[in-house]
Amino acid sequence: MFWRRAGGLFLGLLLMPFLAGGAAQAQSAPGADGFASAARVGAHEAPSLTPPPTPGLNFYGTPGLIDMPSAEMLPDGHFATTLSWFGGQSRYNLTFQALPWLSASFRYNGIRNLNLFGFSTYYDRGFDVRFRLLRERRYLPELTMGLQDFAGTGVYAAEYLVATKRIETPPLRFGGAAGRVPGQLKITAGLGWGRLGSHGAIGKTGGNRPSFVGGSTGGQLSYDQWFRGDFAPFAGVEWQANERWSFKAEYSSDAYRTETRASNVFERKSQVNLGLEYQRSPTTRIGAYYLYGSEFGVTAQFQLKPRHPMVPTQVPAPAPIVPRSQWATEEAHWSQDWAQSQNKRVEVRDLVAEDLKSHGLVLEAIDLKGTEAEVRFRNPRYRSYAIAVGRVARTMARALPPSVETFRIIPVRSGMGLSATVVRRSDLEDLEFAPEAVDGLAAVTAVTAAGPLPETAIFSGELYPAFSHSISPYADPAYFDPSRPFRMDLGVDLSASYAPTPGWRISGTIRQRVWGNVQDGRASNSVLPHVRTDQSFYAQHGTTLESLYVDRSWQPRHNFYARLRAGLFEAMYGGISGEVLWKPVSSPLALGLETNYVIQRDYDQRFSFRDYKTFTGHASAYLELGGNYQAQVDVGRYLAGDYGATFSLFREFENGFKVGGFFTRTNVSAADFGEGSFDKGFYFRIPLGWLIGKESRNAYGLTIRPIQRDGGQRVGGVGGLYGDVRDAHRSSLTAQRARAWE
Repeated sequence: MFWRRAGGLFLGLLLMPFLAGGAAQAQSAPGADGFASAARVGAHEAPSLTPPPTPGLNFYGTPGLIDMPSAEMLPDGHFATTLSWFGGQSRYNLTFQALPWLSASFRYNGIRNLNLFGFSTYYDRGFDVRFRLLRERRYLPELTMGLQDFAGTGVYAAEYLVATKRIETPPLRFGGAAGRVPGQLKITAGLGWGRLGSHGAIGKTGGNRPSFVGGSTGGQLSYDQWFRGDFAPFAGVEWQANERWSFKAEYSSDAYRTETRASNVFERKSQVNLGLEYQRSPTTRIGAYYLYGSEFGVTAQFQLKPRHPMVPTQVPAPAPIVPRSQWATEEAHWSQDWAQSQNKRVEVRDLVAEDLKSHGLVLEAIDLKGTEAEVRFRNPRYRSYAIAVGRVARTMARALPPSVETFRIIPVRSGMGLSATVVRRSDLEDLEFAPEAVDGLAAVTAVTAAGPLPETAIFSGELYPAFSHSISPYADPAYFDPSRPFRMDLGVDLSASYAPTPGWRISGTIRQRVWGNVQDGRASNSVLPHVRTDQSFYAQHGTTLESLYVDRSWQPRHNFYARLRAGLFEAMYGGISGEVLWKPVSSPLALGLETNYVIQRDYDQRFSFRDYKTFTGHASAYLELGGNYQAQVDVGRYLAGDYGATFSLFREFENGFKVGGFFTRTNVSAADFGEGSFDKGFYFRIPLGWLIGKESRNAYGLTIRPIQRDGGQRVGGVGGLYGDVRDAHRSSLTAQRARAWE
């Protein structure tokens, strides 16, 4: 529960790769899945060259030299965090390689003594995006276009075109031993605008541009300023001596006028920067630099590979399927008379339930006929439903009488059947050890709608009524307060739930805060109803009732799923909520409707309420785009009474690692919204199994907004039908089909 409820620790996300670096190093030797793994990803881009190590990152957290960018891209799907410091400036960067040719970054900066804005340390947020225009060839360099700080106040706003060419060199020898891979000389040159055109300009395009382009509230796309104003050249070289050491030198085109004049945090004496970097492990790189003729700087770079778990996942091997021809050798064994005996049916049910229990699965109900059996089960262990379906199929092949030939396997969540995998027992027996087992099984297996529960089905004798409880730690963060960028509350949650019958649940959580400083956060200055910005007032009390509600889930008709919830949904709101989802098993499209009538809870989070009441609801469209991408659009009314739409794009890897971004535009003006101009942010979901190497359906979720305001906000603790349903539908099962044999 902690992993679902933590909400995320920004600092923990930054440090996690570093903490895991030693383990990753032990698991992956160079040339196996260490440095060479990143090289293999890029091999298709420059087949005539030795694949390079994963590119180093610059002070802005993007592939580059020291302070200047390069044209390189990270391997597709990589996620990187960078901490850098020099000359009174700190930068914390998150970068995701969303596509082979596209990366996006979020940065949080601190500039000391920038009294221009009235702060002893000025904190600023910014977004970057990079597009590869040309892949490197034998005689052509890689070419990339970048937009830096394109949606913020513009403190670091810049645009650039940059090219990088690699030349192979012999590996550097240390103590008479050569490095394991050849070295490389990387030559980079580019043209920069904005910050990167502020020193040594050689021309101008489109007239002058202001120093800060984002307006008084920031967050706007200042596209009319892109590639406008002075432009200047920058260049540099990097010698990747071997798989460990890199030496860098660059000529910078950034004059650092704000930092050397307005804040005077360092003195710029030169435009030449020098640096040395050390690759400590496949995930961790550190660097030391001498910058602008007067300053020393350091970076720590951490790279995660969402496709590859921190620790290889270990799944105990199941027992093989024994063909019936080896043990059902008499004609009497194949009789269907057993299906007419209630005692025999109960006996078979208990055998199936016991065997499923050994795999961490729970039998919900079973329907038995002479030649066909349907098993409905819960999957609390495996992130992949394909593994769970495969384990259920093996259980049925072991426990059911020989006459049963057709298996219907239905995963159940909140009492709802999600899909039906239909497979013949003889196909399982024939294909288990066949060379084409994966594709062969997919060819003879059907995935259809679950359909209603048969009237003749027998429920498991141990499930209802069901009571469960847990005690777990929680962490509740608050980000980007100008006086203290990171605040945190820590404590303990006591949770309990009671399910009297399938589809019904009563659930609640009592929270005890042990330590924290969220209560010291700044007071809201919002002109909108304070639907989210009074977080500090809700953090004043030690013991609170986090949630208490009654939930009903059911399937009203074919391809439809429904949920009704009433009570206290979250710390700030309670009321009544309803959701309906249309999602055919084989369709990439789903449509949903959510409606809520909510009342704002009092600050003490007991049973009292404030005066604010509102109706909120959204119509949603979900679309699977292929390549593990998902798009979502939500249109409706938000908590502050504003109307608009939220647009989201996510990439979910097969192991459950998910990353994406969103933004919301409503009829609230930028001036009324306040700092940031409109709601936006990004989301990470890190599967627990990816971290610990054991199968688990729990995950660590983290949503980061550059600024928390009141516009474009939705109620929490409701919704979620799409995520519950999609994991067990055809596209997910097909993508994971190889795991059915695990």
